[in-house]
Order: sequence, then C-alpha cells, then structure tokens
Amino acid sequence: MKFLIVLALIAAVSADLKPLSKEQADEVRHAWDKVKSNEVEILYEIFKAHPDIQNKFPQFAGKNLDSIKNNSDFGTHATRIVSFITEIMSLGGKPDLLPAIKTRVNEMGQNHRNRGVTKEQFNEFRSTLTDYVKHHSSLDGDTEHAWNQAIDNVFFIIFSNLDGHPVV
Repeated sequence: MKFLIVLALIAAVSADLKPLSKEQADEVRHAWDKVKSNEVEILYEIFKAHPDIQNKFPQFAGKNLDSIKNNSDFGTHATRIVSFITEIMSLGGKPDLLPAIKTRVNEMGQNHRNRGVTKEQFNEFRSTLTDYVKHHSSLDGDTEHAWNQAIDNVFFIIFSNLDGHPVV
C-alpha cells in the first residue's frame, strides 16, 4: 500500500512539470543567449526593483546599489546566478536530462529555503528577469510561452522545496 501511495505522489509531482520540447528549449536558449552576458545588469535591475531581495544578501544589505554595482563581490554573485540559469537552460528539451534538472533545482531550492527566501521574492525575481529578457531579447509569442513554461517548471521545483517537498 505504501508503495502505491509513493507512486501516486510521484505521478502527481510529475504531472505538474511540463518539460519543453527540443524546439521550445532551443527558442528559450536563443533568447537567453542574447542577455546572459549581462550578468551585472540583470542583478542590478532585480535589486533595483526589489530591495527586499538585495537585503537577503548580507554582503549587499543596506548598501547603495549604485556603489556596489561595480565591485567584484557583486559581479561574482551576478555571474553565479546567471550561470545557474544558463546551466538549467542548457539541459532543457532533453528528456533524459530531466533528472539532472531536478537535482540541481532541488539543491538550489533547499539552499534558498534554508536562507528564508520566500515564494513572493522568487516571483519578484521572475517578474524582473522576464521583463529584462523581454526588453533585451526576442521574447514574444511562442518564445515567451516557452520561456514561461520553462520558468513554471523551475519554480514548481523550487516552491516544492520551499514547502519541504523536493521533487523526485
């Protein structure tokens, strides 16, 4: 009986993920490729729009954003965030790599749960990141739909972790 319950839970979790087709993943990667080298600008825009996110980082909390934008710690952290997104984007559209995506995003979700990051803050991050990509890339129509589907998948895994339920 326990085995059937576990199978039902796995099926329920998997039902909420809608992996991208190869074509959709390629569209998303193409849009992302146009902005991924703008790491500092992306993080700057996120912190500018949402100081509550900036304040989650002890090394940046309470500091003037313009004064920290060009320091090496800021650049290093911006690169870390953008590199994570790039890694996940590179795995998309390949069904055999879905376990790798789950593993990496589960780890990130757990790390952020331990730091007290909220779903609201992740949604703020998403909104600003999507706006940035939209204004600096070719994010519209089918590509925007694929982008949102990709982010929905990643956030499903993150939010499951924030709730204490990693996705298997």
